Amino acid sequence: MSALISSLKETAQSLTAIRRPWRDFLDITAVDFPSSSDATTRIAQNLTHFRLNYTIILLLILFLSLIYHPLSILTFLVILLAWFFLYFARDRQEPIVIFGFIINDWLVIGALIGLTIAGLALTGVWVNVLVAVAIGGSLVILHAALRSTDDLVMDDLESPYGHVLAGGDEELDSPRGDYSGI
Repeated sequence: MSALISSLKETAQSLTAIRRPWRDFLDITAVDFPSSSDATTRIAQNLTHFRLNYTIILLLILFLSLIYHPLSILTFLVILLAWFFLYFARDRQEPIVIFGFIINDWLVIGALIGLTIAGLALTGVWVNVLVAVAIGGSLVILHAALRSTDDLVMDDLESPYGHVLAGGDEELDSPRGDYSGI
């Protein structure tokens, strides 16, 4: 039981460490229209930098779409907890073992996706969820495209282009990259 509590504490600390301040996220002065070539770079950088903020917004929109369906909210809360404990908060070094069989991560993901789809089908709110995800995704992409990245401070490892920007590796410094000659 104490291992579960310590795991929850570590996960909560790591999540709060990657959440960005809402005042930076909602900074009106950082909004401007991008050039066509700059839009995809902005979207990639903002999605990486504000990923937890965007996730919170998507979950809030999903919750609001299910507010008149309390059974569906409870169902999705159980499914969210299953995702959290079986996938996100679990130590990847220790596999899941059931009746002496080691369960592969891909099988866990497949089962969780199946559970999510079954929850959508059985509660009858799949249209609400689909519309909420479409609206939330559109708002996220719109914000990510309009939010300037000039004032963001990012580590190279956090950047979506981190592996390209990383220096010191001989393979990355070589004009051939990771390829060897014939």
